[in-house]
Parts: sequence; structure tokens; C-alpha cells
Amino acid sequence: MSARLFTSLLMVLAAAPASAATLSVVDESGAPLATAMVREMPATRAPADTRDGGYPLPAQPFVVETDVTRFTDAAGRVRFDDRGRAVRLLVRKPGWREAGIELAPGQAEARVALQRETDAAKRAEALPANAWLGALDLGDGQRKRHFQLQCGFCHQQGNAQTRAERSPDEWRTLIKRMVRYGSRLSSADQKALPELLSSGWRALREHPERVAGPADWDAALAGSTLTEWPIGDAMSQQHDQLLGRNGHVYVADNIQDRVWEVDPATNRVTVHKIPHREGEPPGGLLAARLKEFPRHDSTSNAHSLAQSERDGHIFITPSAQQRLVEFDPASGAFTLHDIGGGFYPHTIRVDAQDRVWFTLALSNQVAMFERSTRRFTLYDLPARGLRERLTVALIKPIFKLMSWGVPLSNWLPVDRLSTGVPLPYGIAVTPDGSVWVSRLHADDLARIDPSSGAVTMVPVPFAGPRRLRSDADGNLWITAFPESAIYRYEPAAQRFTRFELPVLPKGSETPYALNVDKRRGIVWVNGNQSDSLYALDIASGNWRRVPLPRRVAFTRDIEIAADGTVYTSTSSFPSWHVEDGQPTLIRVQTKAP
Repeated sequence: MSARLFTSLLMVLAAAPASAATLSVVDESGAPLATAMVREMPATRAPADTRDGGYPLPAQPFVVETDVTRFTDAAGRVRFDDRGRAVRLLVRKPGWREAGIELAPGQAEARVALQRETDAAKRAEALPANAWLGALDLGDGQRKRHFQLQCGFCHQQGNAQTRAERSPDEWRTLIKRMVRYGSRLSSADQKALPELLSSGWRALREHPERVAGPADWDAALAGSTLTEWPIGDAMSQQHDQLLGRNGHVYVADNIQDRVWEVDPATNRVTVHKIPHREGEPPGGLLAARLKEFPRHDSTSNAHSLAQSERDGHIFITPSAQQRLVEFDPASGAFTLHDIGGGFYPHTIRVDAQDRVWFTLALSNQVAMFERSTRRFTLYDLPARGLRERLTVALIKPIFKLMSWGVPLSNWLPVDRLSTGVPLPYGIAVTPDGSVWVSRLHADDLARIDPSSGAVTMVPVPFAGPRRLRSDADGNLWITAFPESAIYRYEPAAQRFTRFELPVLPKGSETPYALNVDKRRGIVWVNGNQSDSLYALDIASGNWRRVPLPRRVAFTRDIEIAADGTVYTSTSSFPSWHVEDGQPTLIRVQTKAP
């Protein structure tokens, strides 16, 4: 080979894009740093389509660019496929200052040196909300648990927005607004908390050394890949999601009445707009709730999703209406089914007989939609006394008066038991066909026998049973929302077993939901306060933690694919709390435990 030809070949190879880029992460001395989180994202993004009220046009598929997150190995190295365009890498590791670097197309190697964070305030600022919540002093444990139950289900407590400086008067105003949004904070705590929150958060900001960091990330995270698809914006609230039979993921935007369909294989996204009926006010039957929200396009409040195995139709609960929404993903057509009763359709499941079951949270009922006859059956759950029976019976006129501007939620007395609102919340169908419901405020379970219609109540030995799922053996797994734990209930033995989440500080997590990987015997749990997912191996009892890429990654639901891939979405209300103000669908692919 001639020298000229050899030189030309080297020039061609140098100019050709590399198949992958390798980033090395080191400390100040040049030693490799393992288990650093590296998020790769486009250096610039194309402008979003906002032609439909700030969102993409319905039924018009488009392609989005994803963010990809991986963790460095023991040698401090991580690899990403070359995108053929400039990308930005954001590197983070607890206890270290974050760093960023931009890679040119085809760049094969790069190096980032992290510095330890020695400033106590900056170190604390970089910690997830649970570290701050765990350090917050509210005077007594019962008050704090009640605060976590009633003030941590829409957004985090302890992130930069919620721990910001506020006077007691500002806290009083904020608490009144949160009660109008749906918090059942007791009347006594509404009076006590403004002073305690103002002084408590201030004390932590002035003494950041009191904010303890979480445990180090597990080295086993190397080899994991987390992929994010941006969906919606700071005015969205992506609530639940469904992994469809076609491999697409459907995410319900609760306050924009849209369903985001994401094809993970092609990165194609399609927006489907839930139809509004003429004359329905903004906010639907909950019109007073969103009057102060900057922008929304909702009369339904799309909440939870479930799919029929028979024909693939997807059923959606619209929490602001007395109806059920049916969606055909093949045609894109919506059908609205009027229930004729009940209030606040909530979590939904479809059983093996193709019957659609869902909770009616504010009317203390469970609904069943028989698809063959298109008829609804409502099952009443027991009230805890006369006051509760009256409140449940009057729930629709109460919300009607609130929509006219009468602030009943701020006037009516509330106790820590939330008497009047037992709140049937999660729902699951076990392999034997039984339907199980968790009542968040009543601290009990309801079992419905579909053949007889009989309802049996089971008290639980913990507070705040939020959502539940069944495993392959018919056992129920339930989140204990304010207790930083999950429980297994074995119906045959009538036995509860507690599993503490491996979170530090202890008790600082509020697990919203969970799902069970039945094939592998793994329970995946939403870590709302710690920007994490947790995975419990049932057989061994061992836990894993997967930190999520964005800060303020408040999540509400989990879907599991046949190969063990996990999906969740950032679901904070409001979404402007989320880092970058960008909610995302998140795919988690980890190595086997």
C-alpha cells in the first residue's frame, strides 16, 4: 500500500462517525468513578408542535428524540450509540458536583472529572425530596404521618419548590388551596402546620448538615438503561399508563384530556384527544378544583387505563365525570358510556370475563361495566357512621356548590380519619376472579364476589392502603403510602406481612403504587419522594433501587413487559416541579437480580 493511499485511508477512518461513544468518569485524582449516572440527550431539540392549544395535533404521528441514561462500570466507563448529531451528557453522583459535556457527531472518546461537593448547603440541595422530608420536624410522629398521607399524593414534599421560604400566612393560603384540590388534612393540622412548616423548612435550610443523604447507588446498576420520551409540558399531568398488546404505551394526561401513545420501537408519538360534550364546563363536575390552575383543557380528567384482552379496546376513567371512556387504538375512536351514578371514577381493571371494574372514590362504591349488555352495576361499600353516609349521599351537590364558588372544603370540619370520605382507591382482580379494593382513608380492603355480589371487608394493620396488585398465587401486594412500606396479604391464610422500603432516612418514602412481575416474582414499587423505583425479589426478600434520571421524578403507576422491562412516567401535579418542566415516559431495562 502506498503512503498516499495509507494516509487517505486514515483520513477517511477519522472522518467516519464512530459506532459508539465512550465516556470515562474520574475523580480529582484521575481514579475511575463507578456508578455515576450519565444522561445523554440531544444538544438541541426541535421546537414542539403546539398547534392544538399548546400540544401536537391529534392523530398526527411524529417522532421524538429520547434521553438515554446509563451508569458507569467499575472502570468508570459508559458507552452510548452514536446518534450522528451533537449530544450533551449530564453526569451525576451523590456527594459529587454534577458536570456536563457536549460530544460532537462521531466523537468516540470523552472524559469528565467530578469534584466532591464540600459545601453542605449545595450537597443538601442536590438530594432528593425524601432526604429533606425525613429530616423535617413537625412535632410528633402522628402529625407527620398524616401530613405525608394528605400532602404528598400530588407532588413531593421536600423538593426545591415545596421547601422554599414561606411565611406562616403564605402557608395558610397554600394549605387552603390544597384542601380545595382534594387534600383531607385535618382541621387541627390545618391550624398547626403553617407555623411548623415555615420554621421546620427554614431550620433545615439554615442547618443543611441535618439533611442526610441516601445510600450509595448499587454497582449493579452498570448495564442498566433508562430511556425517556418527552410527552406534554409543564401544564400536563401524566397520570397512569398502560402497556398495550401492540407494544405501545398509552399515558393519560389528567388535566389536558389527552392520551399520549408512544411506540418505544420507533419513537413515534401520537396524541389522542378525549372528546368533550357540548356545554360541559372546564373541570367537569370538579369545576372548582382547577379554577386557579394556569392552563388546562379538561372536562374529563383522564385518570387510569385498562385494556380488554378480547378486542384490545382501552378503558379510561374520567375522574371529573360520571362516565367511562372507551378507546379503540386501532381506529382512534372514542365512545363515552354514562354510568348513571357514582362519583369520581378512579383506578380500573378488566377481568378474565371482559368485565370492566373500577373504583368510584368519592361515592364509596365500585362499578362494574358488563360489555356484553353495556350495563353498569354499582356496589356500595359500608360507611363508617352516620356522618359518612350523609357525606357520601350528598357528594354531588357538595361539589356543585363548590363549582359555584362556595368553599365548602374549607368550611367543613375534617378529622385525621377523614370521616365522610373513606376513598375506595386501588383495585385488583386475583386469579380466582375475586375483585379486591383498597380504601385509602378507611384502612381496609373490600372483596367483591362477582358471582354473588357479596362484599366482605378486611381491616389492614397499617395506614393508607393506596394501590394494590395480585401476584401469580393470588396474594395481594399493597402500598402503605405514609409508612414507607408495602404489605403482602395472603387471603387463604388471612395473613399480612410487612416489607420496609430500603430508603434512607428511614420512613421518608411514600410509595404510591406497585406492580408485580408475575413471571420473575418481583414487586416493583414507585418511590415518589426519592426519585426512584424499588424492586423486591419475593423469593429472597432482597431489594434493589433504581434512581430515575430527572429530579422530582414523582411517579404513580408501573407497567411490566413480558421480558421484564418496566415503564413508568413522571406524574407530578404540577409538572413544572419536574426537572426541566418536562414530564416523560420512562422505560427501565435492568440486568437480572
